Amino acid sequence: AKEFERAGVPTALIASLHPLAHDVGANRIVEGKAIPHPLGDPNVTPDEECAYRRRVVEKALQALACEVTEPTVFGTDGDA
Repeated sequence: AKEFERAGVPTALIASLHPLAHDVGANRIVEGKAIPHPLGDPNVTPDEECAYRRRVVEKALQALACEVTEPTVFGTDGDA
């Protein structure tokens, strides 16, 4: 991700451990759900999981459009 950023290509990291992503210097950090399932929750219905995944991906796309100068965490506005 850092090499892409140096080349001028923005990146967004979806991470369950956003403090760790911050510590390693990721520029745009999107909060994931949980360590074993950053993009979902096996305890919810497939429709709820799909809606959650969509929110996370949409947040990542929004993050890519933002100029940042330091590691920035983007929340997903709700859980599955």
